[in-house]
Amino acid sequence: MSDLEQLRRTAERYGLGADRRDKALWREVMADDVEIIGPGFAISGLEANLGSIDHLTHAFKATRHVVYDMDAAVSEDIAQGETRSTAEHRMTGPDGRDVLLVWAIRYQDQWRREGDGWKFTRRELVVDWEEVRPVHDVGGATA
Repeated sequence: MSDLEQLRRTAERYGLGADRRDKALWREVMADDVEIIGPGFAISGLEANLGSIDHLTHAFKATRHVVYDMDAAVSEDIAQGETRSTAEHRMTGPDGRDVLLVWAIRYQDQWRREGDGWKFTRRELVVDWEEVRPVHDVGGATA
């Protein structure tokens, strides 16, 4: 796998870890000194960031993260770039019905090669816009 494919894989595994509430997946892709920054928060260190999984569990019925594209530059064992994605957060709306809070995201990412793979050292979550829309279950899996 090329460096760029591995970097994309870290972003996809990050999203999958969030959606499955799987701290082991996040351990695979985050460095011990990782810093994650977003609207109204900044969390430093792997263990502290793993606590975000617990927050997702309490705040949302389900989430879905989709990575669309990435632009990254690699210089030896360091990389930086931008990962464009959306994050859908299923929750109960003010009227008691489920809604999706959808964020259009541009992560400003930094990675470090550790062993045979890459790990995030920094992710800054930039939300370009958000949308709230109703959920209409159509017979598939429910939250």
